[in-house]
Amino acid sequence: MCVPDRVVTNKDYEKIVDTSDEWITSRTGIKERHHVDDGTATSDLAIVAARRALEHARMTPKDIGAIIVATATPDMLFPSTSCLVQRGIEAGNVMCFDLGAGCTGFVYALGVADSLIKTGLDNILVIGAECLTRITDFQDRSTCVLFGDGAGAVVLKKTDESNRGIIASYFGADGSAGEFLYMPAGGSRMPASHETVDQRLHFLKMEGNEVFKLAVRAMQDASVKVLKLAKMDPKEVDLLIAHQANLRIIDAAAKRLKLTDDKVFVNLDRYGNTSSASIPIALREALDQGRVKRGSNLLLVAFGSGFTWGSVLLTW
Repeated sequence: MCVPDRVVTNKDYEKIVDTSDEWITSRTGIKERHHVDDGTATSDLAIVAARRALEHARMTPKDIGAIIVATATPDMLFPSTSCLVQRGIEAGNVMCFDLGAGCTGFVYALGVADSLIKTGLDNILVIGAECLTRITDFQDRSTCVLFGDGAGAVVLKKTDESNRGIIASYFGADGSAGEFLYMPAGGSRMPASHETVDQRLHFLKMEGNEVFKLAVRAMQDASVKVLKLAKMDPKEVDLLIAHQANLRIIDAAAKRLKLTDDKVFVNLDRYGNTSSASIPIALREALDQGRVKRGSNLLLVAFGSGFTWGSVLLTW
């Protein structure tokens, strides 16, 4: 994982918008988040996370067979951020592509990587990386307090052990809900202009109440459905690692599965919503804390703009 050094607390937000530490904490569970400094881009965070993942896997960049970067905040429209990572870590001329599924991106990317491995590829570097503060409107009190920057990476490889690896996955989307969370300008529909800049249309827009309702249902359903696909009882889940967006949403998913607090990982309070980076960052910290061990059954579940959702059940 990689997060910027600069920590921004709820108290810091009290100085720039009409909000309070109590308001933010009670509604989201967030206490602080990490923000990039000027000059830092998504690929910079992704490269550091990738190098650390390779070191942990005892691999070199030349061992990698493909690079997938899940992000909603690429360095630029093209080339892909994954190609910038390939150059940055000096990997070979392997397949590289970005995946855009909002906050569900990392989980989607795991599913794609799993499929690629089954077709013959091996050692796939999967990265979730975001500089969300680059598209955050710091005049919008309802959204600016939510987001942080960061990156997390994993290496997926083949295994001959039938009781390890990705057991089941489930994915879905509902494009009709797209305008509840989106960035209006900057694409082919609404190219950059004086008007789009003046109207602050290059920042993300969110209907918080609508997203909350959709997210609760999506997280619960995705969790239940992937367990059914795996024919696994919720009691067999050792740790739920959900997208870290809102504590109430995570609690609702855990309650649906009847999971006790010791089986739910939360670091939202220290990082905020880092979109596609949130699950791999949480996974890294869960490992460091000894809450993930060989043989642990992990349930990864996320929701995001699109509207997208997905879950992956794996045995470590």
